[in-house]
Amino acid sequence: MEKLTKLEQARQIIDKEKLSLVYISQPSCSVCHGLKPQIEGLMETYPEVKAIHLDATEIPEVSGEFQVFTVPVVLVYSEGRELIREARFVPVGELDYQLNKLQNAMNA
Repeated sequence: MEKLTKLEQARQIIDKEKLSLVYISQPSCSVCHGLKPQIEGLMETYPEVKAIHLDATEIPEVSGEFQVFTVPVVLVYSEGRELIREARFVPVGELDYQLNKLQNAMNA
C-alpha cells in the first residue's frame, strides 16, 4: 500500500485506475493501527487493485474531500466512482468478498 502525501496524487490514481482502494487513517487511532496490516495482507490477493494510504492528520483536506467523519475508512473506486465505503470497524472478510465480486465483474 503506497502512502501518499498530496491529495492531488490520490485524486489522479482514483480517477485513472480501474480499481483503487483508499485507506484513510490517523496516527492516534488504535483501530487504524490494527486494521492496516489486515488491509495490506488482503491487497496482496488483489495485485490489480491500486491501494493507497492517506493520513488525515498529514493531509487535513482529506476529511472534506472524501466526507470522512471517523477513521479508519476504506474506500474503493472504479475510475473515479465510489463503489464501497466502510468506516471504523471494517469487516475484512466482507471487503474481500466485495473486491472479489468487483474484480470478477471487471474481468468478465
